[in-house]
Amino acid sequence: MLYELRIYHMHPGRMQAIRDRFTHFTLQIFARHGMRVNDFWEDMDAENNRLYYVMQYADMEERDRQWEAFRNDPEWQKVKQESEKDAPIVERIESIYMKRAPFFPQ
Repeated sequence: MLYELRIYHMHPGRMQAIRDRFTHFTLQIFARHGMRVNDFWEDMDAENNRLYYVMQYADMEERDRQWEAFRNDPEWQKVKQESEKDAPIVERIESIYMKRAPFFPQ
């Protein structure tokens, strides 16, 4: 199993925009493409403007296929464009790929 920690560094003042986009659109589009999100977190320090979430995949090939389909999804392209008409939301994204440690019980 492959896990991807995604860290979104938001532009100042855009945290609510990313919350709204995930709530109303992104998670449903992820589900349509078979993309599994394990959990979401927000930075305790509101000044940091960071959102964290973990995705789960069978392997890197599945990850790449799902993200390619997501990026090319016409609904996603429309949602992204409309949600960023006033200003960009995400400044940059970090991805960290992880595997479960063998000593930790599941």
